[in-house]
Amino acid sequence: MEWSKALEDFGFYLSIERGLSEHTITSYKTDVLTLMRFLETHKIVISPIQIDATVIQQFIYQEAKEKSAHSQSRRISGLKSFFKYLVFEKYRDDLPTQWLEAPKLGRKLPDTLSVEEVEKILDTIDLSKAEGHRNKALLETLYGSGLRVSELVNLQKSDIYSTEKLLRVTGKGDKQRLVPLGDYAMQQINTYLKEIQIHRSIQKGYENFVFLNRRGKALTRTMIFLIVKQAAEKAGIKKKVSPHTFRHSFATHLLENGADLRTIQVLLGHESITTTEIYTHIDTRYLRKVMEKFHPRL
Repeated sequence: MEWSKALEDFGFYLSIERGLSEHTITSYKTDVLTLMRFLETHKIVISPIQIDATVIQQFIYQEAKEKSAHSQSRRISGLKSFFKYLVFEKYRDDLPTQWLEAPKLGRKLPDTLSVEEVEKILDTIDLSKAEGHRNKALLETLYGSGLRVSELVNLQKSDIYSTEKLLRVTGKGDKQRLVPLGDYAMQQINTYLKEIQIHRSIQKGYENFVFLNRRGKALTRTMIFLIVKQAAEKAGIKKKVSPHTFRHSFATHLLENGADLRTIQVLLGHESITTTEIYTHIDTRYLRKVMEKFHPRL
């Protein structure tokens, strides 16, 4: 079996059998392509059926000298998925990646914004410009519903249930969930769609997308990162702010105001409650406030 054929079939498997997003599939295939380039560079002629643990460990050792622990962990995960696929399809009987151990990653608490900082960013949006209404609507949606940037990019008009104030969100693995949409976000989306976007020329195939660029096509992930970054800088926020910062802040503020982790897990679309615990950072001042309120000896 040739590497190119195995890689092509692996992509189909990830898409059809596992229902992964294009972004995730591309990442997994890149992991395998990097191994292929390593074999070519070192003139190692061996098929995906024949390759053994020794060769893969040589590749990982080379990666360890050049990549961060996070990148190494990501690469190992992709390769394990590839060889599990080969075993699943009965191309191989063994897993050459079985004993590979990813480097341990410390849990980095995500940056969050205070409520005041969120409001400050939102207040900097210039509504005298058409793009201002769009930008305020997307920022309100990021913070008000805790969406991932990929979910925001692909949000459709048909996903908005105005009467019920709900969004139908398509998350990782094409799994759908319903998320409440706040009054502020609902108001801004309605203003943008009914007063701004309706007067724009929309490219064919993008008529149902909520957030569009000036050319009438869907906004890209990169453009949304830029919109968020520029708004934070304009507001004088010194933290590193990304779309995910709004998602972290959404979860944190819910938790601080009494929401339980299980509810937040559902709203964020996490499969595991452990992931939710990582994303919901509570600062030490809040912990101190809770302890002082409820502990009998403080």
